[in-house]
Amino acid sequence: MVTLSRPAPRRSGFSLVEMVVVLLVMGVLASAVVLMLPGDADVLRREAERFAARVSAARDEAIAGGAPVAVVVSEAGYYFEKREAGAWAPAEGGGLSLATWREGTQVAVAVPGGRTGGRARVVFDTVGLASSELRLRLARGSATRALTIARDGMVRADAGS
Repeated sequence: MVTLSRPAPRRSGFSLVEMVVVLLVMGVLASAVVLMLPGDADVLRREAERFAARVSAARDEAIAGGAPVAVVVSEAGYYFEKREAGAWAPAEGGGLSLATWREGTQVAVAVPGGRTGGRARVVFDTVGLASSELRLRLARGSATRALTIARDGMVRADAGS
């Protein structure tokens, strides 16, 4: 007597347990991605640090280059100028080119005399002293940052209230 063995039937598709495991892994990965996205406070902190670093570089350029350097700040952005051959010219290179604030960042410029708004200009002389004090308040969502250029040329970025 000959017995024929049938091949075992093939399973097609996924079991419920396999589907649940895959969905669980995808959920964990999606949560990790959402948690890694920068919030308003992180974006604003980086924006303030970038401004402070660039203004400090302008101050250093005035000292090292032996010529005054100015920073002009407005609600739209900021740029730098160098005094060359008796005239002010846009500064280029070394991180001193035109920069705009990131979209969604609101800026309040406090100029000397307590007036807010418009634009302000601070000149760093060849020993690094600023022509006037400048205060900025950056806001993005519920986050705020206060930036100050002091008369001694130092730039400070503080967490806002």
